[in-house]
Amino acid sequence: MGMTMTQKILAKHAGLESVRAGQLIQAKLDLVLGNDITTPVAINEFESAGFEKVFDKSRIAMVMDHFAPNKDIKSATQCKQCRTFARRFDIDHFYDVGTMGIEHALLPEQGLVAPGEAVIGADSHTCTYGALGAFSTGVGSTDMGAAMAAGETWFKVPSAIKVNLTGKLRPFVSGKDVILTLIGMIGVDGARYQSIEFAGEGVKNLTIYDRLTICNMAIEAGGKNGIFPVDDVTRAYVEGRVDRPWTAFEADPDAEYERVIDIDLGKVDCTVAWPHLPENAHSAREGSDIAIDQIVIGSCTNGQLPDMAAAAAILKGHHLAPNVRGIVIPATQAVYRACMHEGYTDIFLDAGCIVSTPTCGPCLGGYMGILAAGERCVSTTNRNFVGRMGHVDSEVYLASPAVAAASGITGHISHPEEVMNK
Repeated sequence: MGMTMTQKILAKHAGLESVRAGQLIQAKLDLVLGNDITTPVAINEFESAGFEKVFDKSRIAMVMDHFAPNKDIKSATQCKQCRTFARRFDIDHFYDVGTMGIEHALLPEQGLVAPGEAVIGADSHTCTYGALGAFSTGVGSTDMGAAMAAGETWFKVPSAIKVNLTGKLRPFVSGKDVILTLIGMIGVDGARYQSIEFAGEGVKNLTIYDRLTICNMAIEAGGKNGIFPVDDVTRAYVEGRVDRPWTAFEADPDAEYERVIDIDLGKVDCTVAWPHLPENAHSAREGSDIAIDQIVIGSCTNGQLPDMAAAAAILKGHHLAPNVRGIVIPATQAVYRACMHEGYTDIFLDAGCIVSTPTCGPCLGGYMGILAAGERCVSTTNRNFVGRMGHVDSEVYLASPAVAAASGITGHISHPEEVMNK
């Protein structure tokens, strides 16, 4: 029996000719990632185990993005612990205030992930990098601590779901709508510990940023990882970013999948996940009676420059509804700078939004946009669990940047056509 893309990558990194679903393996790693919340725990485990050196200072990345700039004494202490560790071991890829971005946007941007590599991160959305044809998945901080010392970790080889994509996206529709549609189809546990492998002629019609968004939310379907095949779109993105050899892997024709799901991209519409699960998918056209208090445009899921461009195209010449707060968070310093150069920052400010330094901030209920009881937010983030962005009696509606921007203008959940076709 043939292997999937994920299985081929894991086999290579385990030094095996082949692997099968359910097999336990020990695999070498190309990169180990942590942030300002998870890395301190990993450091504690590293030190309690008596490790005295890291496996490779060039293959560890630490990104201070969740509570940086520090929001309080505890977050400052956590970042200080990371800084001290990074200095002690001369970690090459340490990103702090002024250089950092939201980790899952920053690492691909900086060329730290390449096709065919194996990456773990102490953050569940590490599965983002499957967009580049890499195997990437989230782990616990204990595993991160051990991996910083050993440069390898264990995996149970996942089985796979194949998502066959056809067609082309319609105006205003993006990768966020595709993944919300998929999660709505299979549920938040529909791919539990499985690899979600995308294929089909429709793949070529998705930008690399669509793919990053889709893979980012593979975990919201319970997936071990999400992964796209390497094509010309992938190659164009990594060229000039990745300065080392890499290998593209293709699924075997006889690879085994638990099931195959067909999605016609041309039939996907702007989609919103209503509270309190990403699987609660509805058309944006159904939200006219749902008044909102806030929009958040950004995060590791939708903070890239094309996301900013999509929001700016809707907001240009408009202003937020009187009782709506708008928070825009470019995912990296490079995206922030490009927003200024392209005139997007002025559009956001003119529309009544604020523009934040890169941070995870409100996505996890940290800061920069916490909700009070009874408030509703349309957010381009990836989770809408109870209390995710603040009070347990608040509500988060997950959507694309275009839908969030349109909803901010009307004051209720809206399809972009409601604004742009007037």
